Amino acid sequence: MVGIRDTALKNKSRLPQVSRRQMLVGATAAGGLAIAWSLWPRDYQPNLTAAPDEHVFNAFLKIGDDGHVSAIVPQCEMGQGVTTLLPQIMADELGADWRTIAVETAPISPLYTNTLLVDEDSGLFMPRTGVPDFVADVRGWARREWAVRHAVMLTANSSSVRMFEGPCRAAAAQARALLMMAAAARWDADWEDCDTQDGFVTLGKQKLRFGEVAAAAALLEPPAEPVYRASSGDPLYGKELTRLDLPAKVDGSANYAGDIRLPDMVFAAIRQGPVGATRLKSIDRKAGMASPGLLHVVTHERWVATVARNWWAANRALDRFAPVFETTGTPVSTDRIDAALKQALKDGGYRMSHKGDVAEAMTGRNRITAEYAVAPALHAPIETRSATAAPDGARLRVWVATQAPAQCRDAIAAATGLSPGDVVLFPMMAGGSFDACLDHSVAAQAAIIALQIKRPVQLAWSRAEEIMRLPPRAPVRARMSATLNAAGGIDALVTRIAVPPTNHEVRARLFDNVPADVAQRAAVGSADAAAVEGAATSYAIPHHAVDHCPADIGLPTGRWRGNADSYTAFFTECFVDEMAVRAGTDGLSYRMAMLGDAPLLARCLLTATSLGGWEGGVSGTAQGLACHSMRGSHIALMATARQSDKGLQVEQLVAVVDAGRLVNPAVARQQIEGGLIFGLAAAVGATTDYAGGVATARKLGQLGLPRLSQTPQILVEFVDSDREPGGLGEIAVPVVAPAIANAMFAATGRRIRRLPLSAQPL
Repeated sequence: MVGIRDTALKNKSRLPQVSRRQMLVGATAAGGLAIAWSLWPRDYQPNLTAAPDEHVFNAFLKIGDDGHVSAIVPQCEMGQGVTTLLPQIMADELGADWRTIAVETAPISPLYTNTLLVDEDSGLFMPRTGVPDFVADVRGWARREWAVRHAVMLTANSSSVRMFEGPCRAAAAQARALLMMAAAARWDADWEDCDTQDGFVTLGKQKLRFGEVAAAAALLEPPAEPVYRASSGDPLYGKELTRLDLPAKVDGSANYAGDIRLPDMVFAAIRQGPVGATRLKSIDRKAGMASPGLLHVVTHERWVATVARNWWAANRALDRFAPVFETTGTPVSTDRIDAALKQALKDGGYRMSHKGDVAEAMTGRNRITAEYAVAPALHAPIETRSATAAPDGARLRVWVATQAPAQCRDAIAAATGLSPGDVVLFPMMAGGSFDACLDHSVAAQAAIIALQIKRPVQLAWSRAEEIMRLPPRAPVRARMSATLNAAGGIDALVTRIAVPPTNHEVRARLFDNVPADVAQRAAVGSADAAAVEGAATSYAIPHHAVDHCPADIGLPTGRWRGNADSYTAFFTECFVDEMAVRAGTDGLSYRMAMLGDAPLLARCLLTATSLGGWEGGVSGTAQGLACHSMRGSHIALMATARQSDKGLQVEQLVAVVDAGRLVNPAVARQQIEGGLIFGLAAAVGATTDYAGGVATARKLGQLGLPRLSQTPQILVEFVDSDREPGGLGEIAVPVVAPAIANAMFAATGRRIRRLPLSAQPL
């Protein structure tokens, strides 16, 4: 085992070295880039399509002569409710009648770039470490400009409302002003004396429906700056309005990529080989061509697809073709993954963040150390990856769920040799995603098949194919080392995390269309700040450092709901609980003593323990705590769990959340409840072993997911707040596993340091 001081020295040696010359060159290059880009002409106008009786007001709103308001949503609806939340913001500012609101998916345009995510997840676009501040400022601007010009419309990081509340509200305010101008012209009045309410422009007792003035209003010039609506006596913002996507999902009329039906369309199934540098070696063509219902077989250097009049026939034909693949290098296996993580933890890493003097605080002191292990986590959405592609003359039309539509279009173009302009993309709702829809392999494959057979085709991955081929959240090992002060509080803490540099892999796949195995090998050894995000905790620990130890596990990895916070919170919250026991203090008091600089999180923790009836965490209580902050939100969770004759039984989860202003409290509650269940699934399963380069699991039933009978009683409370909205899609996931693990210790006296929760040795 490497000592703390030795580790610090090794980390220092592996920090990116930046010389004065490199600083000057970097600054000059960045300055030149800024000048060049500032001279690059750009004027982005809305590229919306309007029906004859519709009128485009701006990039976010259209209004029809019949009074309907079409809200343009630039984010992927994957169950998080974005097709309700953004329209609700616009309807409130516009003064619209909620019953007249319709939703449309935004076309690809720089106007919808998610610049907030680009800034927060800068490691996905440019390295975060080793860059001087005076260069970083220019690079940040260049990064945003690059993202805008490449229409990076990413849906991720719980950023939809946080990014688009401002633009949506401004767009609605401008449209409202235009409607009032048009109405005021009819009344020969000052438009600023008008108001809007329930779909009408009003002036005293005079009223005009939006539809009556929409045509004239759309031709006017809006104010230079948005004029926002005064507070309404009956605002839509903050109401528990029914989700706009819910009725269609309930009656089955909602369309997903797998629901598309086109004239002359056929269905395709696909078989891909082991993970890694795999090539298709051979197929049994004679046996395969005799398959009932088979229409076509399409081979690619990395896969084979069969086409039939229904998917079942196509999938059965794959067995008869008996594809043989060959993989270069050592096959991926669970043993190899574990060995690589253990070795990376021993080797020197990159110091990603530090506070105080850790080396000095650790010198000559009794160090307490604990190690943790986390298995790969699968996305396992209800909808497997699906895409429909149809040749259309010289162009190609593609229907697919994607969290990055511009990059999906580019991936299709690169795979087919078409220009991006010849690819017409129809972004669809996703039946769950958890960042699975950042992988565009299925869209590229469907496009290749459609062009080869020259007819519309729908490709759907089998569940086994998705488990084996969709890059999971990375497996991780961590070592927590601490020294304590005289009162038993944590004086110094070093968090060393061995994990692949996933963000570098994702960047290469997403923006450069690099195959997963190639991206994985190219990223080996890279520092990745996002891979250890959340490890720099909210606790007031005088000396604290976080090290990233890049691990070469051979398995391509991807983004996942909660990303690094989903495991860093497990490490921190379990370790803090261990320190509380060592200090002879209950978990609540121990945490509160370190949350002086995080009053919002402290309030959540106190409220959760009050609502849940915290009994001090003493032996036999079966209660455990965890708290975490991310994406502008804060959460505390109290879990009650115990071992039964049927295995782990989680009886209750009590969550208190401070997420700032809530656009729709009902949707917010759904997100927290869904996140808690998702976190529970990851705590007890949602993983697979690997052997011979393939996942050993093939079906949902083999993933150890919790059943309805294992679903605990859930209580969710929100702290009233007028802060800017925080993220809600991910915040509930990280705290579930540590809260349950801590509850199990209180119930059994045994520490669990492995995910999924298991008493197996590390």
